Amino acid sequence: MYTVSYLCLLLSSCLSLTAAVPTSPNTLPPANNNVVNQTSCNGKQYTYQQLAGYGFIPANARDSFGDNLGGWGSAIAIDQKSWRKLKNGTYTGTLYAVPDRGWNTQGTLNYQNRIHTFSISFTPNTKATVSSPSPPNLSLIYQSTLLLTDPKGNPTTGLEADPTGGLSFNNFPLLPAATFVGNGFGEPGPGGKSVSIDAEGLVLARDGSYWISDEYGPYIYRFSRSGKLLTAIQPPRAFLPTRNGSISFSADSPPIYDPDRTLIPTDPESGRSNNQGLEGLTASPDGKTLYALTQSALIQDGGPDNPFRRQARLLQYSIQNPNKPILEKEYVVTLPVYTDPTSKNTPRKVAAQSEIHYLTPTQFLILSRDSGFGRGQDKSESQYRHIDIFDISSATNIASPDFNNAPDGSIASSEGVLDAGITAAMYCSFLDFNVNSELAKFGLRNGGSQDAGLLNEKWESIALVPVDGKKGKDGEYFVFSVSDNDFITQDGFLNGGEYRYSDESGFDLDNQALVFKVKLPKGVDPS
Repeated sequence: MYTVSYLCLLLSSCLSLTAAVPTSPNTLPPANNNVVNQTSCNGKQYTYQQLAGYGFIPANARDSFGDNLGGWGSAIAIDQKSWRKLKNGTYTGTLYAVPDRGWNTQGTLNYQNRIHTFSISFTPNTKATVSSPSPPNLSLIYQSTLLLTDPKGNPTTGLEADPTGGLSFNNFPLLPAATFVGNGFGEPGPGGKSVSIDAEGLVLARDGSYWISDEYGPYIYRFSRSGKLLTAIQPPRAFLPTRNGSISFSADSPPIYDPDRTLIPTDPESGRSNNQGLEGLTASPDGKTLYALTQSALIQDGGPDNPFRRQARLLQYSIQNPNKPILEKEYVVTLPVYTDPTSKNTPRKVAAQSEIHYLTPTQFLILSRDSGFGRGQDKSESQYRHIDIFDISSATNIASPDFNNAPDGSIASSEGVLDAGITAAMYCSFLDFNVNSELAKFGLRNGGSQDAGLLNEKWESIALVPVDGKKGKDGEYFVFSVSDNDFITQDGFLNGGEYRYSDESGFDLDNQALVFKVKLPKGVDPS
C-alpha cells in the first residue's frame, strides 16, 4: 500500500431534432492574439483567453486504502476558501474528486464509492509556445480518501444494480442495490446486498457534507463529513427507469463474475437510458439551490439512440432544508449534434453532457462531448469536446404532473422533436478543448498517434477559481477539467489492494488535467 507521504512524493512531479433550437450565433472574432474565442450568450460576453495549465496523475497511482485512484475525473470541486495566490505567482488550494463505479471496462465490481482529496499547486506559464512547449505546471498531490456508506454504515458499491427491487431504509425512497455473490469481485466471500451508486457529480455543501449525483437511480445523494448517507433525492417518476411495468435500476452492466447475465429488455421502456443518468450537478453559491442535468434524453423523450436523444432535462431543487429538498422547476436543454466522419450508418450524433457549473441563476457552463475518440480508443481525433453555455431565462418550466408523474411522461417525440409550447434553453458554443494550437503549448494534441500527448476520451468535470486568488471581481477565472480514465491500467489494485487486474486494452491511461483561462461577464458568480 502506498503511504500518503509516498504518494505526495510520487505525484508532485505530475501532476429537438427538427424543431427550432434556441442557440446563439454570436461567436465573435478574437479581439487580439491572446484570445482564442469570444462568445455572446443572451447579451453576455464570454472569452476563452488561453490554455494555461496541464498536469496528470499516473494511471497506477493508489489511494490510502491500496486501491487505484482511478476515474476520479468523473466530478471535481475546489474548496473556494482554500484557494490562494502566493507572492511568487503560484496558486494553491484543495480539490475534492469522485471516481465513478470503479474499474468496469470488463464488468462491474464491488468497489466502494469514495471521495478523494488532493492539494493543488499551479504555476501558470505565460511564455509557453508551440515551438517551446511547457512541461506540466499543475501538480495534484493526493491527500486522503473518504469511503461512503449507506444510512446504517454499510459500504456502498459500484456493482450493477439489480433489475428489480432495491434496499429500503426509514425516511428514504427505495434505493438501487446490488445482490452479489462471494466478495463481489469474483472471489470467495459471504455475499451480500449493497446500495449501488454510479457517482457522476459533486457539490461541496456549506455544512461540510457532500451532494453526489448518480446514474443508476438516477438519484442525488447527500453524505455526511464521515461518509454516511443522510439524504436521497428521488427524481420525478418519469425519470425512473422502467422495465416490464416496474422500476428497474439496472443499467445492463453485468458484474465481472457473470458477464453473460442477460437483461430483458436491455434498454428501459421509459425513464433514464442506461448509463445516462444525472451526470451534471451544481449549486448556487449560497448553497440554497441544487441543479442536476441528465446526460441525454429520457427514453420517452427521444432516447436512447442517435441522433434523437438531444432533449436533456434539468432539475432545480430548493435545498434550504437539506433533509427535505423540494423540486422547484424543470427545464429542457437541447444538446448539440456533431458529425462523426467514421460512422457510415449514423454520422449525426449527440454530444451528451458530462458536467454543468452554475454561473448565474439563468446561465450555466456545460461540458458536452463526443465519445469513442482519444487516448486508448480505436479513433483518436475528437470531433466535439466543449465547455459551452446554456441560458434558461426564456425556457419553459416543465415541472408539472403532465411531464413528470407518469412513467411515460414525455416532452418530445420518439425522434426528439420537442412538444409544441415547450421552449428549450438557449445553447451557446464556447470553449473548444480540441484547439491544437493551444494544446501544443503543453506538448498535447487532439488526434494522431496513441501516446501520452494525445488527449483522453472522457473529460467529465468542471471547477472554477478566480485568477486574482480572491473574489474574481475582474471576471477572470481558471477553469479546471479532469479526465476520467475508467481505472484503465496494467497495474491495477482494488478491494484494499488485494484484487489485482490488468485492463485488456493494454493501455495505461493517466488522469489528465487541463486549466483554461477565461473571462466571464459582470454579475457572474461561479464560486
